[in-house]
Amino acid sequence: MIAILDYGVGNLYSLSSSLKHLNIDTVITNREEDLVRADKIILPGVGAFEDAMKKLRESGMVEPLLGQAASGKPLLGICLGMQLLFTESHEYGVHKGLGLIDGVVASLSEDLKALGGEAAGLKVPHIGWNRLDIRPGHEEDPIFRGFRPGSHVYYVHSFYAKDCGESILATSDYGLPIPGIVRKENVMGMQFHPEKSGQVGLSLLSQFNQL
Repeated sequence: MIAILDYGVGNLYSLSSSLKHLNIDTVITNREEDLVRADKIILPGVGAFEDAMKKLRESGMVEPLLGQAASGKPLLGICLGMQLLFTESHEYGVHKGLGLIDGVVASLSEDLKALGGEAAGLKVPHIGWNRLDIRPGHEEDPIFRGFRPGSHVYYVHSFYAKDCGESILATSDYGLPIPGIVRKENVMGMQFHPEKSGQVGLSLLSQFNQL
């Protein structure tokens, strides 16, 4: 069973529907006992980092979530949920994250402007389909079973992860390399929305369920 953590942030219905389409037993929950009972956990999220971390703390689920991750249980963060996995965010100030993966969340707009030229003209938020490229050396990671090189996934984000090179499994190019999938041991993140990424996204969710 996969437990989708409900802490007041995220489009839970589309994610739950995708998992049910794959015939994966799923529960949307804000209860610690469900996290313990689940085989795997998904941390969704949309919106602002500081607000999401506040709601996660207020839900009382930070320690249970960290405890389950420490036990070795597979945990997947999606979109903002992925960003919450990192050490800190620089989104309108500096805010502490869950610290499960080393790295920071930074402004895509500011870093594109710093590059200048064509990159400075790219629109932010980064919205739409983009090719996902597996980083050399990670082709055999179980999450990519059945993945076709050059496949596209769907992004919606204004901030992105950086200084996390050791954990990056796949990237998408948007003026600079956007970490699309990251992993540190049993903790994984997807910056894009697999539940909005058609058959490619369904395949990735299916493989996560097999971890």
